[in-house]
Amino acid sequence: MSQSTQKFSSTGTQASRVIGILAIVVMAWVVISGLVFTPADVVQGESVRIMYVHVPSAWIAYLAFIVTAIASSFYIFAKRHSLGFDRVAGASAEVGVMFMAITLITGSLWGRLTWGEFWQWDPRLTTTTFLFVTYIGYLAVRRLDGSIEQRARRSGVIALLAVLEIPLVHFSVVFWRSLHQRATILDPNGDVKMDGLMLFTLFSGVVAFTLVFAWLVLHRQRTMLLSDLSNERGLDNAILARQNENVSN
Repeated sequence: MSQSTQKFSSTGTQASRVIGILAIVVMAWVVISGLVFTPADVVQGESVRIMYVHVPSAWIAYLAFIVTAIASSFYIFAKRHSLGFDRVAGASAEVGVMFMAITLITGSLWGRLTWGEFWQWDPRLTTTTFLFVTYIGYLAVRRLDGSIEQRARRSGVIALLAVLEIPLVHFSVVFWRSLHQRATILDPNGDVKMDGLMLFTLFSGVVAFTLVFAWLVLHRQRTMLLSDLSNERGLDNAILARQNENVSN
């Protein structure tokens, strides 16, 4: 095993361990508060508790895709094309797709309880699904044949285009008539529309999911690094074997 591979033989770091512990603590509070302490909604009843997973997962999916675009832009436009940016972009996109899947699943469950159906061709649902499929396509492109540099360039371009869908998803309830509710936290006058404990639990959920996002990205990008190092070592060994074969002939 090469020195580089030995150096990164583990995906865990001190930072990731601290982040993981914090994520567990905050997530435990969100679960307890969301299920026990926060009140039911006057209109939606107990189903409002889905909000503590649905809303944070949507926000973190947005964050993940924005991180993917930023990391991709650093790779494409920086003078030194560091593959570390590409690995962060890919890792963030994978985690973002996971959170977007959670968003769609919890949204469908919430819709079943409030609208009576799991699915409606609602602008928010439709645009969110399109965004989800776009990033699945992004991940598929990353797995096409080619060099690591080719992978980074072509997926980076897609990431910069795909991130433009996020404003369309977020403001879809404004652009078109929608069953989906608009601003949950603030009304048009800037007044808080939510009970204090509910609001605190919701933001705690955002913090918890952000910590989970960071933990997953840290581990995944290091896994990608190990994979790239392994592939490079395999290529070097193949070239060396070919050279030895030519010499022996």
